[in-house]
Amino acid sequence: MQVLVNGEAVATDAGTLNELCVSLGYADAKVATAVNGAFVAAGDRTATLLRPADKVEIVAPRQGG
Repeated sequence: MQVLVNGEAVATDAGTLNELCVSLGYADAKVATAVNGAFVAAGDRTATLLRPADKVEIVAPRQGG
């Protein structure tokens, strides 16, 4: 299926948000996630099902000053 990740089309076999994060290399990373504009806590990612054309945002914290 196709989903949008941070505005870019991505083809994936992931069925859940957690599976998508793992497949994109964010398995152990501390990131914030949202699906279709709704925040998804880390503990809820395994239960968050993805559908074709979902809009997923994955944001990693940045350091700077």
